[in-house]
Amino acid sequence: MTSPREKYEAATRELQAPFAMVDLAAFRANAVDLTRRAHGRPIRIASKSVRSRELLRTALELPGYAGIMAFTLPEALWLAGTDPHLSDDILVAYPTADRPALAELVRDPVAARSITLMVDDIAHLDLIVAAVRAADRGADAPRVRVCLDIDTSWQPLGPNMRIGSYRSPVRTPAQATELARAVVARPELELDGIMAYEGQIAGVGDAPPGKPLYGSLLRLVQRRSAIELAKRRAAITRAVRAIAPLRFVNGGGTGSLHTTGREKAVTELAAGSGLYQPHLFDQYRSFQGRPAALFALPVVRRPAPGVVTVLGGGYPASGPADAHRPPVPYLPEGLSYSANEGAGEVQTPLIGEAARGLSIGDRVWMRHAKAGELCERFDALHLIDADTGTYEGSVPTYRGEGRTFL
Repeated sequence: MTSPREKYEAATRELQAPFAMVDLAAFRANAVDLTRRAHGRPIRIASKSVRSRELLRTALELPGYAGIMAFTLPEALWLAGTDPHLSDDILVAYPTADRPALAELVRDPVAARSITLMVDDIAHLDLIVAAVRAADRGADAPRVRVCLDIDTSWQPLGPNMRIGSYRSPVRTPAQATELARAVVARPELELDGIMAYEGQIAGVGDAPPGKPLYGSLLRLVQRRSAIELAKRRAAITRAVRAIAPLRFVNGGGTGSLHTTGREKAVTELAAGSGLYQPHLFDQYRSFQGRPAALFALPVVRRPAPGVVTVLGGGYPASGPADAHRPPVPYLPEGLSYSANEGAGEVQTPLIGEAARGLSIGDRVWMRHAKAGELCERFDALHLIDADTGTYEGSVPTYRGEGRTFL
């Protein structure tokens, strides 16, 4: 049987490393698995985890996917303006203080009808309204749509014990009601939805390797957090719907689709990392995706027996500075970093028995820790189908289209 490495090599033999690759067979299999775990809820694709318009389109054409969750307003404006057929439903996942982008949004009726802004503070509302009032808009101009971001952290002993991300200050039904009333009191705005992303469940693997006791504790915490959040999210949704109708209630992430998708209050889910299956998402018991996004580095030195040096590789992921942020050597199996050097800016030594079988010019296949951040390093994604061993062409990343939003 042909090994994955042999299939990758056969499909990309004409390419010069370093390069990034997406296995479309794995990408589509992961997409199907995400929808299976979503319990019939549509999945809004988190664009920061994909960062390629063509692959966003590929996913949106699959059953069970609808809408984009963008990460900045300039990105959302670009997506809406350059390709109106890609999606007419773009939710910006994070609040913006970008006044020029707000001015562009309110002047463009098509963008205003396609894009929903995230808010969690009266100051966000005031920025948007100021942009509307400064613009020369016609009487039939659409209102700017906004979504309330809800804090999802678990606080079993009160605010001094937070398990989860520092995101929104809006936590209770009363706080959400107050902000919803502030939205509807401004005729320039339309309350469109609620988002509550449980990062402490969706983005933290519950089976950390080599830490069985910690994994058991983590699963207990995540179960308790999910129970608390489901009740609070339902209560918040009821309270806000009493103020204004909602088009959507968004929740979940790659690691929590199977639990959040069961909540009656939630109308849609969000996911993106699970399409590429970066190595941090190997640490879940509830699902096992196929590695779909990889990058190949060329061997350029053999400095000692059992050691090779590859070109590049120092592509750490965001998050806490720990041992899980660098990419991991994937194929051939049996390679690891030098403790003294790690992944380098220009070159990376790799050690292990597998290094003895590598020659200068051979490739080492790597997996990034997080999904779309890999695309900030490469201007193209080369597409293959590892099931058939065929090369399917290449598509630009955001960077390849001259766009670096963050």
